[in-house]
Amino acid sequence: MGFIGSGSIGRTIARLAVGAGHQVVLSNSRGPETLVDTAEELGPQASAATSEEAAEAGGLVVVTVPVSAFPHVPAAQPAGKTVIDTCNYGPERDGHIPELDSKSLTSSELLLQYVPDALLVKAFNNIFYKHLLSLARPAGAADRSYLPIAGDFAPAKAAVTEFLDSIGYSVVDAGTLADSWRQATGTPVWGTPYGPYSNEKGQPVAEHAIRAALAAATQ
Repeated sequence: MGFIGSGSIGRTIARLAVGAGHQVVLSNSRGPETLVDTAEELGPQASAATSEEAAEAGGLVVVTVPVSAFPHVPAAQPAGKTVIDTCNYGPERDGHIPELDSKSLTSSELLLQYVPDALLVKAFNNIFYKHLLSLARPAGAADRSYLPIAGDFAPAKAAVTEFLDSIGYSVVDAGTLADSWRQATGTPVWGTPYGPYSNEKGQPVAEHAIRAALAAATQ
């Protein structure tokens, strides 16, 4: 797995991935030398590299960067690969982006303009990173939580569903990338179902609750 960006969500996904037996290659905008300690902490299945090298190495690529950094995501290496987009738009951080402000595009559709040959799937953008770590459960557990995913390619969604299953989560299909606004910042499925940030352990969320939250979203 290659990681473009290694912030809180990226590192948490990497930690869960390593725990499930996946090999991870981490990158960020500051260079691999800044990730040596993180890779050492994760163990021998983790390494650090440039963004291009991480995207090249990963059979599955995770893009977890500010939306304002989309122009710097390598385009060639993820071509033809399943790419997980965890990103959320925040004008206060990213500056105002007219297509997102007008809602003529979702942030995932905007990312796709920079990686046009990737098989993009939106996932992990609606959950606090501490909840993501603490709520992982094995398959068959009664208190296993669900996460929404959105994408345009069935094989890519199947690959992401398989990955999520391996790290302790079940999936609700939230539709296409054009539908992914339903899990964006401020929607009913964003953060709230898993409990307040003050409760770092979070609370398990069943399939019906995620479906209800997605259905309640309005633009």
